[in-house]
Amino acid sequence: MADPEIDRIREILAANPRPAALAERRERLDMLGRTSNLPPDIRVEPADANGFAAEWTMSPEADPSRVMLFLHGGGYVSGSLLSHRAMVAEAGRQAKLRTFALAYRLAPENPFPAALEDAVTGFRFLVASGIDPSRIVVAGDSAGGGMTIAMMIMLREAGEALPGCAWCISPWVDLEMTGISMSTKAATDPMIQKPYLEELTGQYLNGTDASNQLASPLYANLRGLPPLLIQCGSAETLLDDSLRLSAAAAEVDVRTTLEVYPDMIHVWPLFHQHVAAGQRALVSAGDFIRAALG
Repeated sequence: MADPEIDRIREILAANPRPAALAERRERLDMLGRTSNLPPDIRVEPADANGFAAEWTMSPEADPSRVMLFLHGGGYVSGSLLSHRAMVAEAGRQAKLRTFALAYRLAPENPFPAALEDAVTGFRFLVASGIDPSRIVVAGDSAGGGMTIAMMIMLREAGEALPGCAWCISPWVDLEMTGISMSTKAATDPMIQKPYLEELTGQYLNGTDASNQLASPLYANLRGLPPLLIQCGSAETLLDDSLRLSAAAAEVDVRTTLEVYPDMIHVWPLFHQHVAAGQRALVSAGDFIRAALG
């Protein structure tokens, strides 16, 4: 049975189609994020992560010793602290920790690997600030989910400590876009389609091969990564990215939890105040993170 709440989101998206100009596209994603309001008991504090803008959010229940580093989605070309603030704050409430969202550099002004380098900088900033790496969860949606996996690979290859766990929402991990759901789910996901993703890939990679393991971490060796939660919707074009990422992680003994939410579209928790399945996903993520971080 179709979910009437996500169908209402489909109507909103259809009434606000993606514009052609980059500035307007960025503004549109911020607008979609503002469909959920920040609760009055959430405290927001701006921060500087070694030269990059960031912000803390804290609920009254937050344990200051535990932190979520959040990497927003937006196809590497859009998304902001504003677009994901309400969702990130609610995830922090459910996990009972502080969140630290990073405003990494965007393409096409700053192509690959700028965003990924900024993500690693954000993690190192938290560790240098005295946060135990085992008490950090790295999280992200869509492009931010792919970057979550890629940054852990970079940290592992550098011999550095890894976070205690990771959480990916609708991760984009195959920039070659070979997943079958790119076509089989094209009619059900109003958020992203293959032609748009191809445009984003060109802007972000700027000539880098799409099979590069730090651009498409689906093709990387995932051995040694911390416990991983992957959440996706059954109606999204990136469904196959999540399914294949889960399989690749399990194949090399990474403790992996995969949750597929029926009828949900790409990054549906962004609309958690209007879609009950979005709130359920954030509650489940909170449970996973609390258990993984101890």
